[in-house]
Amino acid sequence: MNRFDAIVIGAGAAGLFCAAQAGQRGLKVLLVDHAPKLGEKIRISGGGRCNFTNREASPAQFLSENPHFCRSALARYTAADFISLVRQYGIAFHEKHKGQLFCDDSAEQIIAMLLRECDNGQVTRWQPCKVSNLRRESDAWVLGTDRGEVQTAAVVIATGGLPVPKIGATDFGLRWAERFGHRIVEPRPALVPLTFDAAEWAPFVPMAGIALPVAISAASPGRRGPVRTEFLEDLLFTHRGLSGPAVLQISSFWRLGQALRVDLAPGKDLAVELAQAKARSRRQLGNELATWLPQRLADTWLAKHGPAADLPMPQLPDAALRQLATSLQQWELQPTGDEGWRKAEVMAGGVDTRDLSSQTMQSKLQPGLYFIGEVVDVTGWLGGYNFQWAWSSGYACAEGLAAQQHAASVDLAT
Repeated sequence: MNRFDAIVIGAGAAGLFCAAQAGQRGLKVLLVDHAPKLGEKIRISGGGRCNFTNREASPAQFLSENPHFCRSALARYTAADFISLVRQYGIAFHEKHKGQLFCDDSAEQIIAMLLRECDNGQVTRWQPCKVSNLRRESDAWVLGTDRGEVQTAAVVIATGGLPVPKIGATDFGLRWAERFGHRIVEPRPALVPLTFDAAEWAPFVPMAGIALPVAISAASPGRRGPVRTEFLEDLLFTHRGLSGPAVLQISSFWRLGQALRVDLAPGKDLAVELAQAKARSRRQLGNELATWLPQRLADTWLAKHGPAADLPMPQLPDAALRQLATSLQQWELQPTGDEGWRKAEVMAGGVDTRDLSSQTMQSKLQPGLYFIGEVVDVTGWLGGYNFQWAWSSGYACAEGLAAQQHAASVDLAT
């Protein structure tokens, strides 16, 4: 039976990076993946250019039942560290928005870099190759695979989350975590478009494709009561609801049954602006409102909420203008669902961090079993943060694997 120092299951961002780092530390590593193509989520991310990290990555941009869990890994392998690696490979990149870094050319460059790093660590790769069984025998783990059984001192589960099943996403990691006694924080789609009741949304359907900057917020449970989180990003109207960076961001905080609050003219005092417009302008309300909103949105809003769009500004009561301003800057709406796993960019929830070491990502229940990346209950904001978690958790795990290997060698020597 073949034996390795460590076997990494899942050749996405976290798995590739962890395998490479462990191999470069002298471990004999096997990387296994059921898909014929590696790193498919890297390949399709960022419109094919891979938003590979965010310059501003810190624990503040991550969600978890235990928000402090990610601190150790993020501190030991930072965005600056990964940027340095990207530069070593001569990959040109640019900052697009709020610290988000993208390849100038293609996401394929990041995949090629990770594969080269694996080669530098002499990592053995089997793919496509399915893992059918995982069991503990004495002081070792045994994996049943398409290529026969293999033995190892350590198993790293890096199989990602449930989003985008068409590229091979499965619940493998969650199932095996539960099988070995780990608690699971209920998985749910995150960074996902939100949907609304068809009848209620009907007036907004003609606005599909309209985008504008908004302030969007939601209240989520906190230890001392509800905590309101707000993002200032672009919102996109769709045929079924809302999308765009603003909604993807807030979707991670929203829960079914909760309302969202949207300011359609952030940074402005519309009540004052409309009052001033009334004093100086004889234009119709619909045309005046289009100063701050897309014309189609202004017309649709007035048709639904009033006043009439064709009323000249001087004829409008002050109270009606104040009410209009409030409705636009404190728009409360309640989604009825989301677009699900097929449209979600990441999974919130996962393996409960209470059962893992934040230093090494090793299970506290099963020695030699590790969990990294998206399968763990750590979820980043939109903008490269989830890739940074993949790199950081993979690095922390590789350090843990090397330390375990060193300790075992010392024990043998003595």
